[in-house]
Amino acid sequence: MADKEQPKMPTHRAFSVIRREGQDDFWLNLGLAFPHKDGKGLNVMLQAFPLDGKLVLREIEEDEPERAERPPASRRGR
Repeated sequence: MADKEQPKMPTHRAFSVIRREGQDDFWLNLGLAFPHKDGKGLNVMLQAFPLDGKLVLREIEEDEPERAERPPASRRGR
């Protein structure tokens, strides 16, 4: 069972990728993920659930803005 205490900084963001015909996909930020102290798992804290049931976790990059509608071009289309 994971500890109740979480590290102060999340390591991943949780997204729902919404496909849009004729446009770039829309990456909707749903929450954050915090690693377990033993490094073997993550606690995912969501503010909403993806409608299609698919959750995409991506590492947070240092140069990434705190709030973004979609990740940098290197992440799109996955």
